[in-house]
Amino acid sequence: MNRILVCLLLISNGAISQVPLADSISIELPVDAAQKVTGIFHSTRIIQSQSVELLGKGSLDVRILHRFGRLSDGVKELFGLDQASMRMSFDYGVMDWLTVGIGRSTYRKEYDGLVKVRLLQQSAEKGSTPFSLVLVAGAMIRTADEISGNGYKPTAGDRTSFYGQLLAGRKFSPGFSAQLSAALLHMNYVPDESWNNTHLAVGIGLRQKLSKRFALTFDHQVVITGLPEDFYFPLGIGFDIETGGHVFQLHFSNAIGMNERAFLTETTDRFFKGEIRFGFNLSRMF
Repeated sequence: MNRILVCLLLISNGAISQVPLADSISIELPVDAAQKVTGIFHSTRIIQSQSVELLGKGSLDVRILHRFGRLSDGVKELFGLDQASMRMSFDYGVMDWLTVGIGRSTYRKEYDGLVKVRLLQQSAEKGSTPFSLVLVAGAMIRTADEISGNGYKPTAGDRTSFYGQLLAGRKFSPGFSAQLSAALLHMNYVPDESWNNTHLAVGIGLRQKLSKRFALTFDHQVVITGLPEDFYFPLGIGFDIETGGHVFQLHFSNAIGMNERAFLTETTDRFFKGEIRFGFNLSRMF
């Protein structure tokens, strides 16, 4: 609960910040001379998935993500708030079209890094680019102690995973945006023959603005190469609040993992069976 109080204090500080988010992520800026469309999403992540948004050159995004336990655990576990998994990350805008980042999750004690490149940007000019296209590449390494069922202890190479992702997003109106994605994930080592080393996933992300600073979001990924029994597809529904230098995202999801390997392959809850976790993402721009 102390972590929640710290984050709420950070939000209060952000409300009086003199650093507007628009300076860092191009939210709702006036259309420029090239008629480029900006602010397709409020943040560089929809909920768990990457969005087509990049950071502006020289901008630093310090991000704290929390996932709690199941709401269905009831009052004994304070509806999941007694349990928490966290990820902290630092993303930096090297250029307006290039963002790099590093992060660390308490789940599996996993470190990750990414490179995000904008290939195309949606334009409002007639007959020009109708959508934004972004390429993401990343790697993850688990550092938690692990021993397989046959007694084998994975090496550092075994613990490493890689992914590449292509994102296509479009702002259809000032209030509504949508994104499609395709991701290829490779894990160097899997526990047994019921797992595939390589997975292909497709996803959809949606945003509907309710006001200048509030929006509803939807985030869903489907692993089309198949997962072992008792593993499911990640789905999230959220609410974005933009307050000066912060974006605060409240959401409900069945995923506990907060990087691509974890939420694509290790989601063990079923959203439509009521196995839902409350969580939040806090983004502070510098």
